[in-house]
Order: sequence, then C-alpha cells, then structure tokens
Amino acid sequence: MARISEEPGTARTGTGVPTDTDLGRDGLDRAPSRTRGRLRRLKTPALCILSGLTICLSIPPFGWWPLAFVGIFGWDRLLADQPWSRRFGRTWLVAAAWLLPSMLWMFDLTQPGYIIACASYAGFFATLAVLVPPHRPARWVALPAAITLGELWRWSWPFEGVPLATLAMSQAAAPLAQAARLANAIGVSALVAIGGVALSALYERRYRAGGVAAAVVLAVYLLSLTAPRGHDTGPLRIAVVQGGGMQRTGIGNTDPDAVFRRHLEASNLIVGPVDLVVWPENVVEVAGKIPGTTEDRQLSALAKRLGAPVIVGVTEGEGMTAFHNSAIVYMPDGARGDRFEKVTRVPFGEWVPLRPLIEAVASGAGIPARDAVPGTNPAVVHTSSGTMGVAVSWEIFFTDRGADATKHGAEVLLNPTNGSSYWLNEVQTQQVASSALRAIETGRWVAQSAPTGFSTIVAPDGTVIDCDITTAPGNTHRARCQSDNSEHDRVSGQAVLQSTIMRREGTTIAVAVGVWPVLIASIAAIAGAWLLDRRRQGSTGD
Repeated sequence: MARISEEPGTARTGTGVPTDTDLGRDGLDRAPSRTRGRLRRLKTPALCILSGLTICLSIPPFGWWPLAFVGIFGWDRLLADQPWSRRFGRTWLVAAAWLLPSMLWMFDLTQPGYIIACASYAGFFATLAVLVPPHRPARWVALPAAITLGELWRWSWPFEGVPLATLAMSQAAAPLAQAARLANAIGVSALVAIGGVALSALYERRYRAGGVAAAVVLAVYLLSLTAPRGHDTGPLRIAVVQGGGMQRTGIGNTDPDAVFRRHLEASNLIVGPVDLVVWPENVVEVAGKIPGTTEDRQLSALAKRLGAPVIVGVTEGEGMTAFHNSAIVYMPDGARGDRFEKVTRVPFGEWVPLRPLIEAVASGAGIPARDAVPGTNPAVVHTSSGTMGVAVSWEIFFTDRGADATKHGAEVLLNPTNGSSYWLNEVQTQQVASSALRAIETGRWVAQSAPTGFSTIVAPDGTVIDCDITTAPGNTHRARCQSDNSEHDRVSGQAVLQSTIMRREGTTIAVAVGVWPVLIASIAAIAGAWLLDRRRQGSTGD
C-alpha cells in the first residue's frame, strides 16, 4: 500500500487529512480560517435577510409593530460607510426579504408576476439607496426619505401601484397610526423610518442625532392628536352582511347563485330597525345588466322589507371582453338608486396591462378573460340615509380613494370587498389595517363587508369596534381581526355585524393636503443630506 506523505505542502488522502490547497507555505493548516472566511461572507446577507424579515413580522397578519423600527435600525447599520454598489445590493436583499413573504397572497393571482413584482419593488428601494450618503449624520437624514420615496413609488407605479405590506400598515394598531390624520399613511411610513434611524444613532451613542430624530416622531404624533378630525352629525344604524362560504374560491369554481342565496339568507339575520345595509363586492353576478333580472327583483323586495337602503356589490357583463364592478343602491321603496363603479382595479386580477403581450407570452393561461371597465364618477353614492363614500375592495388600500369620497361629501366610508379568492389571510388582515388608516385619514367611520371575511366596522380613530353579531346556526369558524386582536370577525361563516355609528362632516389635514408635503420633504431631505455630507468631508479634509 502506498505510503501517505506527511510533509508540508503535499496532498494527503483520507478523512481529516489536509491537502496541499489547505496548507500555507509555512505548513500550517488553513482550512479553519477559510471556513471562518466563508461564514464572514455569509454574515452580511444573513443580516440583510434578518432585517427584512423583521419588518415583515411587523406587518399583518403578524402585526408585531415595534419590529418595524428594529428592521429599519438593522437596515441603516448595513449601509453605514458602504460604497454605492453595496448599498444597492444590501438594500435589495433587505427589501426582498420584507416583501416576498408579506406579499405571498399575489402567488395565487400570478406566480411569475409575484416574483417579478417583489423583485422590482425591492429594486425601487435599492435604486433609491444609492442616493443615500454612506456616512453619518447625512445617512440618517437621507435614509428615511429614500424609504418613503420607495413606498410612494411602489404605491403608485406601475399599473396604478400595489400599496400592500407597507410600513404604515405595521402601525395600524399602534399609537403612531394617528399621524395619518396629519400626514396620510405615507407620513406614517416616513415616521417609522425616522424612528429606526433614531435607534441607530442612539446605538452609536450619537445622542443628539438620535434625540432629534425621536423628537420629530414625537412632535408629529402629538400634533396629530390635536389636528382636525371632523365632527358627528347624527347616528346611523348599520348592518354589515357576510354570506359565508369557502376561502380560496374564484369565478371558475363558485356558483354565483349559491353566493347570492347565502347573502339573502344572511340578511334574514338582520335585527331591525336599521338605516343602512351593506353587502360585499360582486356577490351578485349577472350576464348583462341588472335591471329586470331575478336578482334585481329579490334585492328590491329585500330593501322594501327592511325599510332601509341596501348597497349591493354587483358584477354586470358587457360582451366577452369587459364587465362592470359596481356598488348599487336599492332604496327603501324598492327602487334602484345611485351607483358607483370601481375606479382603481386590481392589475392582473380585474384587468390585464399590456394584454396582447401578456397573452402571447402566457398563452392566456391564468389571466382574466375580461377587463373591468373603470369608473369615472366621484367615490360616493347618495341614499335616503345620507351620502356614503365607497371604496370597493382594492380601493381601500389607496389614500386618494378615501380622500376623494370625503371631498365629495361622504359621511361614512364603505368598503364592500371580496377576498374569498385569496390564499391565507394576508390580504384580509392588511385590508383591515388599511381600513383603519383610511378611517384616521378621513375622520370617518369605515364599514367593511366581505363574503367570507373579514367583515368589520372601524371608528374614526382606527379602533375596530365591538358589534352586535348575529350568526347562522353552527357558525363556529372564527379568526382574529388584526387591528385590535379582538375576536369578533369570522372567516367562512355566515354573519351580520350591526352597530350604531355616526355620520360625520368636516375634513382632516391629510385629506386637504394629500401626499405632496411628504413627497417634497423627502426629496429635499436627500438633497440636504448630500450638502451636509459634502460639508462634513470638507471639514475633515476627506
């Protein structure tokens, strides 16, 4: 048998025997140091992923809101004193780890689109991170602004934006949510980012910088508590109908007649008298127009029997290529009244951007055959019980839809929705968080009605309130509502939520000014940060 050489620098075989590539010229074993080197190289990606996942855990359905600040703290530490290429790469990884799990709901809608969207949105933040100076204190000025602009970017573009899994949602059940009354949801996101860099400054014992950042957050929060929020004008007895049914069901595997019947049956649970009844989105589906159909006659009879306006989500077909998604009012005398047609549609869910190209690539598989016709009217319907704002389903995620309703006289904001086709409960819990933010922004009560949950009623301060709940016999399937962790929302079961809320008038600063102040301040902060960084380099001779 051949003898194994044990002289330095020669190869050996067998378990635990170093090769010539593991030994240095001095004959010492380099394998342990190489292992340590690999671990050091993995440390940074692991910290990036950890920071992103920490932000993810602050967002519904988890909702551990303090973690949002911790995640931003970790993000800032990863960018400290790094060149632009590393700021780009590390930020992309942080944002991807944040968005991929918290936007998993999109996987059922479009698997390729889910990957592309999350990767692209992470790229938005990474691109803006290049504009962040690497050195303190300029970095602490620019990073919150860059994160805020990244949020605005993905909320708005492409395809009208996808404002889910946001930093603002992480605070929907936290004190900082009240800042939405002053600076909208995007202002809440900005304050979360400022709070995170405050932690980073304090970690470095830069108490002055940390104190200034913390003072900004506290000042905006305190101002929001005294900011205008509207006023009550009178009570409204409202009933929110949830017909029940299975989750993760779509048009292709659902019987529209069965869905309609379940909501008629649920409406029998209403305890009168009531002033307003709200049905979910698209639980009435007809091939053509609603007038003269069996559903039309039954809805008319229901409104007459209850002696109250009933607002119903109706889908009407228009040929083979289009449909209308509307909220239609049935008046107490049975006549059809006002209607609102959904303006902001779900991309790849209710319409297909670049349809010819997408169909050529996907061969039509998994994409809607018809596009929703976008509405053009103000986001309100007029009823005998007052003017009601309407944000249909997806629209509740958009600040401008609630503002549009308020500017056109909405006394209450309604969110008829249908989340039954989505997997898990990410969309549903994030939607409750958005309803809370819209309530604070507009100073209005929000009533959310969903066929399979979550149905809920939210007060103008964002609190999910206790309701009188009537359920069908045997309805035991329950789920917690994220906004206040109360156990009064049911998934899949048949139920009616009833409460006396208040019609309201007046406006908030958030509605009056929109997102422009935060947008302008963010751009100015990045420009100011580079001036500050240049002065710092000049003073240190760099």
